[in-house]
Amino acid sequence: MKRGLLDILKGKFLVSGDAPKNWMFLLFASFLAALMISSSHYADKKVHEIAALNEEVRKLRSEFVEGRSTVQQMRLESSIRESLSNAGLKPSINPPKKIKVKSEE
Repeated sequence: MKRGLLDILKGKFLVSGDAPKNWMFLLFASFLAALMISSSHYADKKVHEIAALNEEVRKLRSEFVEGRSTVQQMRLESSIRESLSNAGLKPSINPPKKIKVKSEE
């Protein structure tokens, strides 16, 4: 047991008779490790991109709600009366009358 561990630590398995098999395995393991690292970096990049997009959606939603509430305030009759009174217009004292047109059929 001690002899095998010492041989591995010294790297004798890389220069022994069946070394090409060991080298192929090491190359394959290195390729898999590089593939795993690149996949991890790609996933991290996507997570950061999704977080940035979620932040942008949150800001846009907040902006939309703010704009909608501003428009609702502007549509109120009291705010319309106030803005038109500054222009010199006042609401009518007499209520509007409905005009009915009879068809000639």
